[in-house]
Amino acid sequence: MNIALIGNPNCGKTTLFNSLTGSNQYVGNWPGVTVEKKVGQVKKYGVSLIDLPGIYSLSPYSMEEVIARDYILKEKPQGIINILDGTNLERNLYLTLQILELGIPVVTAVNMSDTLKLRGDHIDYDGMEAFLGIPVVPISAKKGINSDLLMEKMLYQRKHFKRPSICYPPVTQKYINLIKNKIKEDGFENFFAPKLLESDAHCLKNYTSREIRIFEEISSKYEQESRLHDRELSLADSRYQVVEQISHRFIHRNPNPSKTFAEKADEIVLNRFLAIPIFIGLLFLIFYTTFSGLGTGLQNGMEFLMETLLEQPLSGIIRSNGVPDWVHGLLIGGIFRGISSVLCFLPQILILFFCLSLLEDSGYMARAAFMMDCLLEKIGLSGKAFIPMLMGFGCTTPAVMAARTMENERDRRLTVLLTPFMSCGAKLPIYALFTGVFFQEHRGMVLFSLYFLGMLTAVLCGLFLKSTLFKTSQAPFVMELPPYRMPGLRSTFYLLWDKAKGFLIKAGTIIFSMSVVIWLMQNVSLQLHFIQDGSDSILGRIGSLLAPVLAPLGFGSQEAGIALLSGLIAKESVVSSLTVLYGGNPSLGIADHFTPMGAYSFMVFCLLYVPCVSAFSTMVRELKSKGWVLFSFCLQMVAAYGLTFLIYQSGQILIR
Repeated sequence: MNIALIGNPNCGKTTLFNSLTGSNQYVGNWPGVTVEKKVGQVKKYGVSLIDLPGIYSLSPYSMEEVIARDYILKEKPQGIINILDGTNLERNLYLTLQILELGIPVVTAVNMSDTLKLRGDHIDYDGMEAFLGIPVVPISAKKGINSDLLMEKMLYQRKHFKRPSICYPPVTQKYINLIKNKIKEDGFENFFAPKLLESDAHCLKNYTSREIRIFEEISSKYEQESRLHDRELSLADSRYQVVEQISHRFIHRNPNPSKTFAEKADEIVLNRFLAIPIFIGLLFLIFYTTFSGLGTGLQNGMEFLMETLLEQPLSGIIRSNGVPDWVHGLLIGGIFRGISSVLCFLPQILILFFCLSLLEDSGYMARAAFMMDCLLEKIGLSGKAFIPMLMGFGCTTPAVMAARTMENERDRRLTVLLTPFMSCGAKLPIYALFTGVFFQEHRGMVLFSLYFLGMLTAVLCGLFLKSTLFKTSQAPFVMELPPYRMPGLRSTFYLLWDKAKGFLIKAGTIIFSMSVVIWLMQNVSLQLHFIQDGSDSILGRIGSLLAPVLAPLGFGSQEAGIALLSGLIAKESVVSSLTVLYGGNPSLGIADHFTPMGAYSFMVFCLLYVPCVSAFSTMVRELKSKGWVLFSFCLQMVAAYGLTFLIYQSGQILIR
């Protein structure tokens, strides 16, 4: 049995989904976290649960609404659990009425019922249940309150389903009944009655031209007789009249509410003078904690573990078995050091994600999107684009997918083009390695400058694109600010575990493979013979071609070019490749082959050039155009080369 979870953005669907299925989908405290349907099993009840994107209505305008609408019409779930945000029921109930029009078993779950009690609000659940004709269950998805009761009600509703009857205003009800008489009175076709009254093109295609003419005639008469003289607006108004009835009869708000914590906090964090400085200060504090404080200590501990406690004993065991030198070199100098060089930076990556998770779960990140709206408007985007871009600090792949939440193709495409300029977590090992060698005392400041530079590059490219290829106006910015919440330990733990697991899997697959390939190519000629002179190796030949091209950027060595090529597979491979190329000691190698200015330029190029294969393939899928994919590749390479050239050459002039 397939049961769909449907509700407004940020109403707690994914939290409930995780609670019922035991899954660990990440839950963010901002709208638009789920951008595609997720499927999980509730084994206790033998049910497949489908977590659909958050939507405000079944009239599809955004990508999320299209996904939800298409799933309902094409897959036809056996039941629906409609989740409502109890703190904002009036807005949520519009979607509830549209769901009831589907004519299939529905159970309504009023989430955050515990928060309602704390606020002094009261909801007459029994009265709502009688009025709507479906079960209404108060729950707390975060605490697991009434989750089992909800599933039991859903199964009972499935077995003993009676079609609810919504009492719309007389004129609307009259014309809905007229259309119902023209179509069958069973299954999903009841959903078509109000949608056909709106002349929904997606529904009309299921009927003959004669039937469509009949529906159009009825809709035209409705348009003439309705109070608002607009069929879509009139039907929406009819639904809102029913919502108003429910609100007036069954929802009792505290008449003397005290000023909430969110209102007091927003007076500070959204203050016109303090908002941006607070945001920049928080980011700087995160980078300082990650790279100049706790993160550095944990990194040193990991290095001691890998080098002293693991590498030395392992090297001794291999040599004691009398294996050839080339095997020892491959296992220790190639594979082990290539992987360990990246693993040493795992603590810093987890600290960064932990700090960002706290900001997301608390509700602050949605407010950051609100603050960034004025800035993003200058480059042709709304503040909603800030969410995918911010996700880009974690990983470009899901960030590009999150661009689906944008309202139209123009905004989605522009967001996809600009998001890769945000510095993803996979680049952290590169920054940590180079700043540890050249900028030990100012690591936090240097890291902050790189992240800021990525955002600045996105702004500059956005201004260019707005004035050339994206001259049409952007969609207006409408975004609900979620309530402030205490970050959940379980959600944060799952996020960190997911990041650590993904990092370790990548270390055991991609980085392992790249370490072997780089070592072999460094020690083998084009004729596949082991060689002593590295310049005769496969990598030596490739590096000799790349070095002149990269020389104006301040890192015209063969090793730098080869490492950048490996970074196209996975950005962490840049560090593992340098480790292998420099004989297992990347810090000493880059100290000999880079200047401080060249090191900074190398980090800038790594920040801006084409993302890894996984991210780029996602961009190909989302852009849906070979021309735009080619443009994206050229944009990133030109921006990376041009800005790095400008920074390095300007630095050289100042040094002189």
